[in-house]
Amino acid sequence: MDRSNGDTEVKMYSDFKSPYAYIAFDPGMALPKRFNVNVRWIPFQLRLKGKGERSIYSEYKVKYSYMDARRRSKDRGLWIRGPLKIYDTMPAAVGGLFAQKHGRFLDYGREAFRRFFLREFEADQPEAVAQLLESLGLSGMEYAAYLQGEGKDAYERCQQEAAADHVFGVPFFVFRGEPFWGHDRIELLEERLTEAGLALQASAA
Repeated sequence: MDRSNGDTEVKMYSDFKSPYAYIAFDPGMALPKRFNVNVRWIPFQLRLKGKGERSIYSEYKVKYSYMDARRRSKDRGLWIRGPLKIYDTMPAAVGGLFAQKHGRFLDYGREAFRRFFLREFEADQPEAVAQLLESLGLSGMEYAAYLQGEGKDAYERCQQEAAADHVFGVPFFVFRGEPFWGHDRIELLEERLTEAGLALQASAA
């Protein structure tokens, strides 16, 4: 079954510091099990303000968001603790691109999210990313070289693609130019995939 056609591609923009991207990660990556699509993960860096730089209303929103994420993740056994600082997750994102290149992205993504929200993964530290990759059997030294060259360039192209797709938050899915923002829009995305005749049972029929 050929899933390389761009007409069957679903883009999934994500950032390892987003609890909602964490909740959407497995359902998003599992779409090819039920639809004739290829999910392409693309890192997107959320630019967040730190505590003291936000309005009181934004503080309320942040607290609510983590409470809501914990409620939504409880039944799936995901543990979410709010990070203690604002992270520049570029090193972790490049780690994702590196793992993707070597066919280990699903394992990397799951572990990066899990460790980050247990406060066990410094997503802004290349050394921590290298250690995570090594735990998956990949080379930390090769990652370090990738981060300084090819990976950095690939990451910047991802940010440019996000700008072209008008991405403003994560998780953010794009199918045939139509955007779907938020983990709770996956059902709507699935409806659109079904309408497009891409449900696997429909394809088999």
